[in-house]
Amino acid sequence: MDSLAGKKILLGVTAGIAAYKSADLVRRLRERGASVQVVMTDGAQRFVTATTFQAVSGLPVRTDLWDAAAEASMGHIELARWADLVLIAPATADCIARLAAGQANDLLTTLCLATTAPLAVAPAMNRVMWTHPATVANIATLQGRGVTVFGPGDGAQACGETGEGRMLEPLQLTELAARQLGGRGALAGRRVLITAGPTRERIDPVRFISNRSSGKMGFAVAEAAQAAGAEVVLIAGPVMLATPAGVQRIDVESAADMLAAVQQQVLAADVFISTAAVADYRPSKPVAQKIKKNATSLDIEVERTIDILATVAAGAHRPFVVGFAAETEHVEQNARTKLLRKNLDLIAANEVGDDKVFDKDDNALLLLWRGGRIELPPASKRELARQLIEVINERLTTARAAEQGSAVG
Repeated sequence: MDSLAGKKILLGVTAGIAAYKSADLVRRLRERGASVQVVMTDGAQRFVTATTFQAVSGLPVRTDLWDAAAEASMGHIELARWADLVLIAPATADCIARLAAGQANDLLTTLCLATTAPLAVAPAMNRVMWTHPATVANIATLQGRGVTVFGPGDGAQACGETGEGRMLEPLQLTELAARQLGGRGALAGRRVLITAGPTRERIDPVRFISNRSSGKMGFAVAEAAQAAGAEVVLIAGPVMLATPAGVQRIDVESAADMLAAVQQQVLAADVFISTAAVADYRPSKPVAQKIKKNATSLDIEVERTIDILATVAAGAHRPFVVGFAAETEHVEQNARTKLLRKNLDLIAANEVGDDKVFDKDDNALLLLWRGGRIELPPASKRELARQLIEVINERLTTARAAEQGSAVG
């Protein structure tokens, strides 16, 4: 049974730009089996309409403390008693301040005072507002009363600045809600090691060999694995991406650096997912000084790098090993060859090219393992990452059950 099956979640939506994500949050919660009742503040309705939330929740949206029809039967008390969890997402600085002060000047704050259900807030605001002493004090007050704070995340903000204050993504909030209600994520208790992004192989102090990998798919997989309850270590090549909330990040530059970091972490891993586009070759004799533009041509001698994925898969105490195959032609044939040649447990293949995948937010994947395949149609990389993690969990569970059966036999 799903961890949110039969649970009743009251979702409060306040006046932040992140309110547009809350509609997707409703969908995610319902996919996990929860019933979701949305309560919106007046300000929230300036960002997203109540009609949107009614469509995705399947229930009328509540907006007004002074609704004569609803309050004739003390509707705010009814809502407060109905919920197994009250989650406010986004929770603006104003909402957090009013909760800390114990105000009850609208439907949402009133029912928060009247409920005995657990209360969680997902802050969403500008980075300076988040670090303001008043907000810091208000958060501390709420936590002292037993309110759970989900996030915030760190990254680009609608105001154009970058920093802490972003609302966590709907998938993360769904998993956190499940844990709050006593559920466990699919990968709870598992340690997942992920590589992402390109590597840079030095030619001289200012030049290097690299590739077009943006790291977006790998970061999405790290986010999805963490949301599924795993302890996640992300080894990242040179990319300009914010670290997913709750993920331990190790930054590296070259293939050799990445190999060393993987070898330090892999023995503790249950799953290794290699999304990184690791350089196959590196200059054999990088020079200490900048090469001057004197000759009409430049010959660079290169040598093979160590294959990180094959090295992990060949280990005596290997984790469940997942590789990625970026192909320009014969995608399935080449990916299956790689799966068998490197002794992988699963491989995710996709077609790449000048107008495909690189630095884009969408993708499509073909998942292959011995005796099986699944096609994941075009979707956002975040959605594909979520589906990939589900398949990895299924395959990992099957593999571990087979190992135990063999040991018993």
